[in-house]
Amino acid sequence: RSSTGESTAWSESVDTVLANKEGLAAFRTFLKSEFSEENVEFWLACEDFKKTKSSTKIALKAQKIYSDFIQADAPKEINIDFHTKSDISQHMSEPTLGCFDAAQSSIYSLMAKDSFPRFLRSDVYKELVQKHQDRNHKRWLPFL
Repeated sequence: RSSTGESTAWSESVDTVLANKEGLAAFRTFLKSEFSEENVEFWLACEDFKKTKSSTKIALKAQKIYSDFIQADAPKEINIDFHTKSDISQHMSEPTLGCFDAAQSSIYSLMAKDSFPRFLRSDVYKELVQKHQDRNHKRWLPFL
């Protein structure tokens, strides 16, 4: 797939952006400009957390995610409902790999329905697509 095709595919879903290093970097830049980068950081932390094998690391990573994103006045506190927050709090004594699933799903929906459409209209996204088109153009017309 060409890089232009890749950046155009990003407009199809938030998944394609989250799965691509350059797309993710651009999305993060955009979210920073909107003061909501904690959403993508939380989502990425959950993705990493779900791959954790050791039970010791599960407890440590769960506590880190909880203190960074969930607990009241967390430095990168995400906006989730009270019930989800209290469910997570109750699981912190014995966290499982699924303990953040509801919160992650909620944040994913928020990004997909709210931030992502604005990202597609942003200068950050337009510049990225332009950069890919320029790069692709130069590849085919090296004599220019």
